Amino acid sequence: MTTNLEQLYYDQLRDLFSAKSQLVAALPELARRATDDKLRRTLNGQLGQGREQRATLQELFLQHGLNAGGEQCEAMRGLIKETKRRMDRATPGSVRDAVLIASMNRIEHYEIAAYGTAHAFAECLEFEDDAHALLESLTAENEADDTLTGIAMGGMFKRGVNEAAAA
Repeated sequence: MTTNLEQLYYDQLRDLFSAKSQLVAALPELARRATDDKLRRTLNGQLGQGREQRATLQELFLQHGLNAGGEQCEAMRGLIKETKRRMDRATPGSVRDAVLIASMNRIEHYEIAAYGTAHAFAECLEFEDDAHALLESLTAENEADDTLTGIAMGGMFKRGVNEAAAA
């Protein structure tokens, strides 16, 4: 039973660690299935970023003398499972890429909520180093979401994946 904010904070970190670990494991397959080069590069970049964020979370646990394991993030497991199922049902090419972007936006929003919550708890608990590290990850997740949306929508002189999928 969780009885105080500090315990809840550590529970949130464990959930984040599990979520990030699952995503890092899934991203290579998702990136391979992308046909848009920019999307594939973005997903591969998120893989490297995810590994760094997972290492940061591990470090936070070590600083508090705790173990990162013991939690299974069911939400991320479901999001990844849904992503793969929807991709399997989509026509290869721009339609599948649009499915992948939509699914990854959902995943990014989950991570934004998780990092935002953990950051708020760290600030309240006056864990300044934790708060700084979590804010960096939160910022990176927001940027990843913006990048995925940019790929979907295209630029000023270029069709985005969504427009290509509509053709």
